[in-house]
Amino acid sequence: MPIKFDDRLPARQSLQDENIFVMNETRAKSQDIRALKIILLNLMPTKVATETQFLRLMSNTPLQVDVEFLQMATHISRHTNDEHMKTFYKTLSDIKDNKYDGMIVTGAPIEHLEFEEVDYWDELCEIFDWAKKHVYSTFYVCWGAQAGLYYHYGIPKYKLNEKMFGVFPHKPLDLYHPLLRGFDEEYFVPHSRHTEIRFEDIAKCKDLQVISYSEISGIHLVSDIECRNFFATGHSEYDADTLAKEYFRDKNKGLDIKIPYNYFPDDDPTKQPLMKWRGAGTLMFTNWLNYFVYQRTPYDLNSIQW
Repeated sequence: MPIKFDDRLPARQSLQDENIFVMNETRAKSQDIRALKIILLNLMPTKVATETQFLRLMSNTPLQVDVEFLQMATHISRHTNDEHMKTFYKTLSDIKDNKYDGMIVTGAPIEHLEFEEVDYWDELCEIFDWAKKHVYSTFYVCWGAQAGLYYHYGIPKYKLNEKMFGVFPHKPLDLYHPLLRGFDEEYFVPHSRHTEIRFEDIAKCKDLQVISYSEISGIHLVSDIECRNFFATGHSEYDADTLAKEYFRDKNKGLDIKIPYNYFPDDDPTKQPLMKWRGAGTLMFTNWLNYFVYQRTPYDLNSIQW
C-alpha cells in the first residue's frame, strides 16, 4: 500500500529504509483514485515512534491511504517537541467538518486512572461522539479500546493483580470473520497493561462479540455487530524492542517488574527478542482497511449514511 502523509514527517525515512512504499503528495495527486482517509488519534507519549508503528501496519495492501494525525487540545504532550505537534497534528476544531473512512485510537499509559479522572476525558468523549457521524469505521487499541467500550457500552475495566506483560498466544473464535481471514489457529500479540475487560460484561451486551482471546491474557479482539467498531486490547503495532525498553526502564527505576512473558529467548534479557507478531498485526490492519473500510465506504464520503 502506498502510504501518503506529510513529506516532512520523521517516520518517512524509517519506513523508506524498510522498503515500505511511501508516496509523496505530488505522485499521489497524479493517481486517478481516491485515497482512503484515515485519522489517527495518537494518545501515546512517544508520538514519533507510534506514528511510525501504525503507518507500518497499514502499508501492505494495494490501496492508497492518506493519514492525518489528531491530538487532544486540552492536553499538552510533554514527550514530543511543540514544533512537531504544530506541524503534523490537528485538533477536533480543525477537522470537525471533515469525514473519514477510518479512525485509529491508540492506547495511553493512564489506565491507573478512572476514565473520568483523565484530564482530557470530556474532549475524548466529544471526539467519540463526533466520530459517530464523521467516521465510517474506528479501530480502538489497548487503553483506547477500554475507553471506547466504556464510552459506547458502559463496559468497565478491572485492575489486574499483576501487570499483563509479554507476548501471548491467541486463538480466533471465528476464522471466517473477515478481520481474521488468513490468520493461523494461533497467533501472537504483545500486551502491556495493568487492567482488563471481562467476558461476562461483553456477553451482557447484545451489540458486541468477542472474536479472539487468549487463555492467558484474556480477550483480545471485540467487534460490534455491524463491524463498524473494533476494539483490540493488545499492541500489534509494537516494535521488536518496545517491551525491552519498557522492561529496562522500569528495572533501572528499581520497580518490581517481571521479565516479559514469552519475549526474551530463554527468558534471558541479554538476548535479542524475536519478533513474533508482525505478520498477524499487519494482516489484521490490512483486513480492516480492505473489508471494513475500502469495501464499505463510497467514493464520495459525503454520501455515506450514518
